Amino acid sequence: MSVFETKIIRSYQQEDIQQILNLAIARQDNVEEFSHEQLVEIANELGISTATLLEAERDWLLQKGEQQKRNDFNLYRQSKLKRRFGKYLIINSFLVGLNFLSNGQISWSLYILLFWSLSLGLNTWNTYQLQGEEYEEAFQKWYRKYQLTKSISTRINNWMKVLN
Repeated sequence: MSVFETKIIRSYQQEDIQQILNLAIARQDNVEEFSHEQLVEIANELGISTATLLEAERDWLLQKGEQQKRNDFNLYRQSKLKRRFGKYLIINSFLVGLNFLSNGQISWSLYILLFWSLSLGLNTWNTYQLQGEEYEEAFQKWYRKYQLTKSISTRINNWMKVLN
């Protein structure tokens, strides 16, 4: 290396560092989990205080819990849609069959089939629409109902324990 050659100093923004470290950790073959001590050690090497790490870990746990609740809500909505679709198939098959057997053609049942199809299509659209104000309102309503049910169930279980 000659005297005139200079070293290239690399610098990275915080987002770049996060992406590089995520890729590096993902590429490690043998490590599937890190212990809490290892996490603290990595944070110390990066100059992150223990208090900041614990706060970030708390936030991460809250976000993970929130995401799990949203996943549960989405599964609930999908199972509800499947039940609606099953009812749609059974009832409309019956009505089309009844209409065909009584008249020899499909007439009035076609209107019911079309209107119910429109309703089912809108329900399908809403079920798979995972963003927006309507989704948030539906999620909040479901979560309040979920919390109420859980609270009542817990109180009944505690009451049953006292009685036994």
